[in-house]
Amino acid sequence: MTARERSAPYRPGQTESYKVSRSKIELFMQCPRCFWLDMRYKIRRPSSPPFNINKTIDELFKKEFDMYRSQKKPHPLMSDNQIKAIPYDHEKLNIWRANFTGVSVLHKPTNFHVFGAVDDIWIDDDEQLIVVDYKATSKASGVSIDADWQLSYKRQMEIYQWLLRQNEFTVSDTGYFVYTNARIDLDGFGDRLEFVTKLLSYTGSDTWVEPTLISMKACMESDDMPEVGESAMGGSCEYCSYARARTQLTLSSIKETRVKSRPHKS
Repeated sequence: MTARERSAPYRPGQTESYKVSRSKIELFMQCPRCFWLDMRYKIRRPSSPPFNINKTIDELFKKEFDMYRSQKKPHPLMSDNQIKAIPYDHEKLNIWRANFTGVSVLHKPTNFHVFGAVDDIWIDDDEQLIVVDYKATSKASGVSIDADWQLSYKRQMEIYQWLLRQNEFTVSDTGYFVYTNARIDLDGFGDRLEFVTKLLSYTGSDTWVEPTLISMKACMESDDMPEVGESAMGGSCEYCSYARARTQLTLSSIKETRVKSRPHKS
């Protein structure tokens, strides 16, 4: 599939399969309105600056685990946490890690080509695959995955688990976040950062993925733009709320200007 085909808007009733990334599933979960505008008209949310340091850390983690993968040995982080597994070696691993290919499947009920790029996969003594995701941050408190905004991390892992299962792999419900935290309690920078890395387990369930894909398809087929605040997660989308508030303010300002500029009858 070409870049142009990837960026083409969805056409209701189209017979060709349509590529849907893991991030688009997350977008739908956060805001069907933003999702609909993206899919139907390619009107995207404003993008955030790239996290180049996080990307670098991801790449270094991959190199580090790949070294143990080639040796068929557990990484010390796995041994220290009594995880009986080793990094999984598979001929498609580099494809599964690539952003525009990832682990993929054609979901026949929706005709979606669903894909998502994993950070890493391990395999345990029972021949089950373990989904692993790298995360990086810098804060005074220790890392966890307990905050409400980190539900997206958990859904991300569950989608990867679902994708691998759709490819007929046996996958453990339990995955791991390799979560590293840059220390800010040091006296100075000195051209280097120091990190403390923790391994956090998460037991997921992918039962929500299938019905969500069905709902996404219905949303994309509809000519009615979803209302603000129709998210499955509840609450209002900050992007839609801002756009609506700005539009209302602009229209009010235009109306007020017109009233003031209207000539008075003598």
